Amino acid sequence: MKKVLASSLILGLLMTGCLHNGNVEPKPETSQPKPETGQSKPIVKKPAKNLPALPRIVGTTNKSALSYQPGEEMVYTFKMDFASIPPMKGFLKYIRRGDDGKTFSGQVPADRELIVKTSLDRPGFVSVDVCFADEKGKELMVEMPLPNGKTVKRRVQYFAGTAVQPEKLTDCGEPADFDAFWSNQKKRLAQVPFAGKVTAELVKTVKNGKIYAVSIPAPGPRPATGYLTVPDGAKPQSLPAMIVFFGYGARKQPIPGFVARGRITFYLNAHGQELGKDAGYYKKFFASIRSGKYGYAFDPEQNKNPEMCFFNGMVMRLLRAMEYLKSRPEWNGKSLIATGGSQGGLQTMWAAALDPDVTTATPSITWCCDLAGTEKAKRLSGSWRIKYVPALDYYDPVFMAKRIKKADVTIVRAGLGDYICPPSGLMICYKNLATPKKTIRWVQGSNHGFVPRKSEVVVWTAKKAPAKKAAMKK
Repeated sequence: MKKVLASSLILGLLMTGCLHNGNVEPKPETSQPKPETGQSKPIVKKPAKNLPALPRIVGTTNKSALSYQPGEEMVYTFKMDFASIPPMKGFLKYIRRGDDGKTFSGQVPADRELIVKTSLDRPGFVSVDVCFADEKGKELMVEMPLPNGKTVKRRVQYFAGTAVQPEKLTDCGEPADFDAFWSNQKKRLAQVPFAGKVTAELVKTVKNGKIYAVSIPAPGPRPATGYLTVPDGAKPQSLPAMIVFFGYGARKQPIPGFVARGRITFYLNAHGQELGKDAGYYKKFFASIRSGKYGYAFDPEQNKNPEMCFFNGMVMRLLRAMEYLKSRPEWNGKSLIATGGSQGGLQTMWAAALDPDVTTATPSITWCCDLAGTEKAKRLSGSWRIKYVPALDYYDPVFMAKRIKKADVTIVRAGLGDYICPPSGLMICYKNLATPKKTIRWVQGSNHGFVPRKSEVVVWTAKKAPAKKAAMKK
């Protein structure tokens, strides 16, 4: 399980563009509200070898982040660490928001500690976002290296969060026919056979295995497509199987650069696009899956019908890909792993809920948890979030969680400052998991695309109270 978690963590970070201090926030289509991104100067350039010396904001709280009681004072303390660059005059600016609907903001000179005091009178979360701005109000930008050798410009920020009795949060109620709906969808799937109709074209050979471009018939307008990696010498019924899901995006799926040892792995794209085509094909394809002014999955009118919304086709392709993976002669019939981050985390929850053969699931920063909570419970969320309509309840991970009864589930990361995937939704998702084998890792200072090099990490396991807290290592 430790090896699976480690590989899933790395895959999840790469698939969502998130690695420690070299992170990129997701890039939704231009017609959608975007997650926060930095656009201002000055720029501080540092080579990759000097990554530990980059400027940063250090944040702490007077208690462990998830341990507060109603009305208890929460004290946040922030310091600007300029590291290897000369100290600059400017300000630490903050904004406080929370599930109580209250908002306030302020600033202090950057050479002083910023102390923010607040409280919450009910179960829920509080968010305090902090950034550095120079004397002219421009936010400090740092050029951070990425794993591929390129760099990205990011604001110097910290996304702190705390909670009052988060374990008492509840979902907003699931559809009465939730299970009947999915039973009917599986019948639709069965009506489109795939045996003898799969194409698997060898596209790359590496030193320890082969990579195939696969297309599998599925209900709806498009097949399930993706890349399958198979190690050399794999004997019948000898290997575990893993299915990997990706974050939101409209992009060409690249051929994997390696074959994982000791397992067969299927990298499924969400859309059913053809593989290995030219740029013109993908430009036309991704334009075709939009819905008017909306990027895929965001159209509230389309989402009113649970069988016509974009998510329906995604689930059909997902279930078909898993059927195919389990039909492979190499699969040992015992170990089936699902993993992904953000949108991939959403798909991981679908997989574990709708296919009882899944033995291990490692979702991270799971998207679309508790969509109804923003409207019905007035819980805090960010701008880049699908507008709630009741039909989306059939796809919400907080309800899927109740159907996951046996799989070992680890929510690899829940950012306490992530309001694309709000911590309240991740809390309810974890709470609703029916399996006794469940873990969640809460990361202080982290939003959707940023993970501090060092911060408090709180780990909850099964039905116990917080098991431990530790400093997150680089």
